[in-house]
Amino acid sequence: MGKVALLGAAGAAGKSVAAALRKEGAAYRVIGRSAEALETAFGGDPLAEPRTWNPDDPASVRTAFESVDVIVYLIGVNYWQFELHPILMRKTLDGAVAADVRRVLLIGTVYPYGMPRSATVNEDHPRNPNTFKGRMRKEQEDLLFAARDAGKIEACELRLPDFYGPNVDKSFLWNAFQAAKRGGRAQLIGPIDTPHQFVFIPDVGPIVARLLKTDAAWGQTWHFAGSGTATQRAIVAKIFAAAGKPVRMFVADKTMLRVMGLFNPTVRELVEMHYLQTNPVLLNDSRLQRLLGGIERTSYEEGIRQTLAAMPA
Repeated sequence: MGKVALLGAAGAAGKSVAAALRKEGAAYRVIGRSAEALETAFGGDPLAEPRTWNPDDPASVRTAFESVDVIVYLIGVNYWQFELHPILMRKTLDGAVAADVRRVLLIGTVYPYGMPRSATVNEDHPRNPNTFKGRMRKEQEDLLFAARDAGKIEACELRLPDFYGPNVDKSFLWNAFQAAKRGGRAQLIGPIDTPHQFVFIPDVGPIVARLLKTDAAWGQTWHFAGSGTATQRAIVAKIFAAAGKPVRMFVADKTMLRVMGLFNPTVRELVEMHYLQTNPVLLNDSRLQRLLGGIERTSYEEGIRQTLAAMPA
């Protein structure tokens, strides 16, 4: 596997991968813009080697990647700045090639697929994004695949559904956890009776750690469907039941999102992605199961229990 660097390490997925590497006793590098954020997240781990980078400075990028064999690409951007996704990928790839990095594993999303053409989506489904965010994610992927096809780097991608889990405050479900814990009203984006998938964030790290050690994984894209398919209504009911509270919710439709978006930039950006509520992209991860000889996924019941337990009283 060689020396692994987690790029964008201080986010929820980065911490999950770090925990998996730590469990295996593997030393790893954590890279981010903020030394303070890296210290807060990894200062207590002797296996973690923190290093900052400035993506606008090619020398800084090369230095951050020195002596690294594999980069796990976990960079997130503000929801209203998706144009940065391909820009940051290009700068990463240029620096990785210059530093003789051998492999890059991208943590991806369902956005590049656009409208689903089948009830469940496997890795061969056409990528035909119908939104700006989907196009930016596809462009990010295309840069990685082009570098792979040119023989500059080995590439792998793991596409995931929405996240949830302890302290994952950017999840669509986070407000429901807060409401259930405090006895409030969950604010949801409807419709809430269509099927959906969420991945329990601690499950991501072990999958990535296994992919890093599996040569057959490289050169391809893989799906992990997370905790399985359920409706938002059913999941939120489980959250409130686990908290011992009656279900209370407020559901916003697309029109309401447009109105709320006049005052909230994040909500405004949700409008173009609303098709995922009415025409959900449901991942089929049977190929990943065959590749790894089975995968472990935390049930919604257990994931909800752990998430609530991690929240302050």
